Amino acid sequence: MRKTVLLLALLFSTFSAYAAQPHGIEVRRAVVAPVEEAYVLDADIDIVLSAPLEEALNKGIPLYFQLEFEMVRSRWYWFNDKAVALQQQYRLSYNALTRQYRIGVGAFYQNFVTLNEALQFLSRVRRREELEPGALSKGSTYMAGLRLRLDTAQLPRPFNLNALGSREWSLGSDWYRWTVTP
Repeated sequence: MRKTVLLLALLFSTFSAYAAQPHGIEVRRAVVAPVEEAYVLDADIDIVLSAPLEEALNKGIPLYFQLEFEMVRSRWYWFNDKAVALQQQYRLSYNALTRQYRIGVGAFYQNFVTLNEALQFLSRVRRREELEPGALSKGSTYMAGLRLRLDTAQLPRPFNLNALGSREWSLGSDWYRWTVTP
């Protein structure tokens, strides 16, 4: 009897610890650095999927993430000047036949053995941006912003309806802001 109660307590504590794990996306660090005629966006992001999202992914539902980056110069005499506005979509999927996770960015795809490896790849942003000449003014101060979010509009219709009312299905970071002076 005592072993049964102890076993049940152990199972309950394990389940409640798993269910209570925090999930979400948080931008830890981001910088923009000039390199030759371009700029490099370098950011680290923490990504923890909720249990329902991980279960849906493992059942073959792809998850689409939207990376948004902007640089804005404030002006006192008119509206703010949005000098840079970029978006990048990432597609995270699982293939049950090969038992691999796959991340797609445009025409680039890469496979991973574990979900943790795929999320680590997704959480390291290293982008080289070729900006038009004169897009950034030397000596001006810009407010840069970065965020990553799950694009729930890309989910299949039944999951999309679930995402409307559930915090476990809506995943995204707040805007991470910092100043940049080229």
